[in-house]
Amino acid sequence: MHLRLAFPLLPLTAVAVLAGCASPGAGAAPTPPATTAAAAVAVDNCGTPVTFPAAPSRVLTIKSTSTEMLLALGLGDRIVGTAFQDGPLPENLAADGASLVSVADQVPTEEAVLGLEPDLVYAGWESNFSADGAGERDELQSLGIATYVSPAACKEPEYKPKKLTWDSIFGEIREVGDIFRVPEQAEKVVAAQQAELATVAPDAEGRTALWWSSGDDTPYVGAGTGAPQLILDTLGLTNIAGDVQDTWTPLGWESIVAADPDVIVLVDASWNTADSKIATLQTDPATKNLSAVKNSRYLLVPFPASEAGVRSADATVDLAAQLADLS
Repeated sequence: MHLRLAFPLLPLTAVAVLAGCASPGAGAAPTPPATTAAAAVAVDNCGTPVTFPAAPSRVLTIKSTSTEMLLALGLGDRIVGTAFQDGPLPENLAADGASLVSVADQVPTEEAVLGLEPDLVYAGWESNFSADGAGERDELQSLGIATYVSPAACKEPEYKPKKLTWDSIFGEIREVGDIFRVPEQAEKVVAAQQAELATVAPDAEGRTALWWSSGDDTPYVGAGTGAPQLILDTLGLTNIAGDVQDTWTPLGWESIVAADPDVIVLVDASWNTADSKIATLQTDPATKNLSAVKNSRYLLVPFPASEAGVRSADATVDLAAQLADLS
């Protein structure tokens, strides 16, 4: 079994726009290097100060969340390579991302990063930046390569909020929009997602849910502070692991059986498919009599949509429709 665990943590840091600059808009040609210092955008990203004198024009994205963020903002032409993608792109972004080139199935080496000559490495997890990974952030910075981590994945206590909110999700969209000088496009994306979420009617039946991400012997499940909790709250479902103050947590089968959730959200990943999870639930003597299993009350979410990012709103709307079908 190929097991990968997701640990998205999260806060959104403030953007300090030191001076204005013209926005090229979605799909525009890459912004040329700034000729003056007047266009700098500075961010405090997971405790690492990063200054962008101009909009990045050569970006390596690591993890689906970063790739999809840039595509959603119309910035696919800035991506010179992708790595560690968690699954296929969603239908609405597939055409824009059809020409993207993958440089590594998982975290690229620093040598591979340098070979692309990027001016920015945009990663989904802080752990992507390490001596045996894409390189340490300070070292890349010394080589003229900016780094940025999805704020939802920050690990430092002062940058890790107690609980993920939609404002945090939208904050990253706006921050990336500022970095790339496309704030109007970022606002359009945020407004569209807010309108989508406004259509979600919370479940009125008081149902409980298990969010099963990965693992077999000991499942890793969505806990009480990350994207799964935010989505379940928006759906009106009570997370059986919601009292755990973390984004993800191991949860023994004994605890799951005792909670007997009404609904089970199954994360569908190529290395741990939803079908394999259903087969386990239906054949294991400890779980086959769960009410959700006996009544096939499953909700499915693709792994890339299970982590905090630009797909979180779409995932919530899709799960709401699946929940309505169960009813």
